[in-house]
Amino acid sequence: MTDLPEKNDFIRQIIRDDLASGKHTSIVTRFPPEPNGYLHIGHVKSICLNFGVANEFDGVCNLRFDDTNPTAEKQDYVDSIKADVAWLGFDWAGEVRYASHYFDKLYEWAVKLIEQGDAYVDLQTPEEIRENRGGFGKPSVESPQRNASVAENLARFNDMKEGKYKEGEAVLRAKIDMNHANMNMRDPVIYRVMHAHHHQTGDKWCIYPMYDYAHPLSDAIEGITHSLCTLEFEDHRPFYDWVVEKVGFDVPPRQYEFSRLNIDHTLTSKRKLKRLVDMGVVSGWDDPRMPTVAGMRRRGYPAEGLRDFCERVGISKADGVVDFRQLEFSVRNALENTTARGMAVLRPLKVTIKNFEEAVANFEALKKETVKARLTDGVLWLTQPKHPNVEMGEREIPFTKEIYIDRTDFEINPPAGYKRLSPENSEIRLRNSYILKVEECITDDRGEVSELIATIDPKTLGNNPEGRKVKGVIHWVSASHGVAAVVRMYEHLLLEDDEINVEATLHEKDVLDADTDADTLWIKQHLNPNSLTVYQAVVEPSLANVSAGDKFQFERESYFVADSVEFTKDLPVYNQIVGLKDSF
Repeated sequence: MTDLPEKNDFIRQIIRDDLASGKHTSIVTRFPPEPNGYLHIGHVKSICLNFGVANEFDGVCNLRFDDTNPTAEKQDYVDSIKADVAWLGFDWAGEVRYASHYFDKLYEWAVKLIEQGDAYVDLQTPEEIRENRGGFGKPSVESPQRNASVAENLARFNDMKEGKYKEGEAVLRAKIDMNHANMNMRDPVIYRVMHAHHHQTGDKWCIYPMYDYAHPLSDAIEGITHSLCTLEFEDHRPFYDWVVEKVGFDVPPRQYEFSRLNIDHTLTSKRKLKRLVDMGVVSGWDDPRMPTVAGMRRRGYPAEGLRDFCERVGISKADGVVDFRQLEFSVRNALENTTARGMAVLRPLKVTIKNFEEAVANFEALKKETVKARLTDGVLWLTQPKHPNVEMGEREIPFTKEIYIDRTDFEINPPAGYKRLSPENSEIRLRNSYILKVEECITDDRGEVSELIATIDPKTLGNNPEGRKVKGVIHWVSASHGVAAVVRMYEHLLLEDDEINVEATLHEKDVLDADTDADTLWIKQHLNPNSLTVYQAVVEPSLANVSAGDKFQFERESYFVADSVEFTKDLPVYNQIVGLKDSF
């Protein structure tokens, strides 16, 4: 993967200019997820950017959890995020940080804003606040408490802190401009009452800062030089700058926005992904169909493939939708020279080789010198490399009287252009072994093919007889020595391309009452009923003698991984990673 252009996006140019001008002598970035779900492919782009520019410019990148909403956050999410960042290949600076570590300071600064006349306690209901902010062509209405005295506001804010208000009865708002053209500057809420246990601070607090308040101040505390976020935060930058200025930082951080990662057929709304889990549509956050880092890891996507994909997508200010095949291209590139090969039959069709014993009896005299094989107890063990171009050692493949081929490799009535077995084309090359000829086709009561009777040409082990043209090569597995396995094949979890994730996902962390009914309906309308197909397959022994997480290519099928949760030697379970053919 050396064909990538030099990284020269607008963010890197800003950093170069800042270092050259002396505005900054070192670079500090941060990756600031909220632990209210698992990371997804959209976060991978942000991780690669924040950690990537820190590494490129000899700076550091912090991992900080913006944990301001205890009702949606869990320690499990914290642990999974740390594991995901590490698996992607990045190291954060020092200890993991939390916005909750700064709660005491954030509270002090909120008091300071009140004392400066820059904040007030509002006793309106949430519905009244929303209504009175106004909107397009609708004037705003000031809160009855907007011009209360500093003493009144300090007393009310202290009452909020002491738990004297119920949730929804009082909030602290920044006092800016109720007629500002930017709705985010119309006295935004900066603290709300929440009687909830926090995974870091326990029951110390019953008021919690809003994300838009905690985030810029956390950046300022940590000395972040370049606060990198996606474009939907652009309208929030004026408040970011306002709150840092009002608190009084001499060297404030600066926010820069880039386009978020949208991929067709791919959902990147954390709230909707959680709904998929809650509905039981998927087996969990790590279901291989999920676009979460955990799901992609379980599916077998290599970390280097995800990093390569993000580099190829690049950084810009223009929103758009990336073709999913571009992700598959990077994944396939990472797998091509790192995975061993093997044969697996997903839809087994039995083939009995009636001349097997006499055909293999004198194989030593007939085989080509380059073929390595041994005959033991009626089994011809064929030795083949694990990879055709990379040194990975060898594997032994048992060839027996009864084998399985894939059901799709024999058609009684083949379509045009079909180059596998049929009554008209009865000869085919079995991969790594003989030319096989079908002599008889046995069908069941329904007229479906249940078994093939065939012969092999003894002279064709590793040899292509002169003047004899065989149209195709198919894979196979020994019926007696093959290992029964479960193979999972995947399609997109979602059906449609358009506007699947070009939706408002901003500040899901601050939405306390998400419309789960609407999410459920949306998911049912967009789900692909064929996203998962499970096959009762048979694999060659070398593919079963592996460990969970090992990856390989099933020849003529796809790349697969031994499932990290359910794989056992007694019943191997494999997940499809990506197909062999690149259509990008």
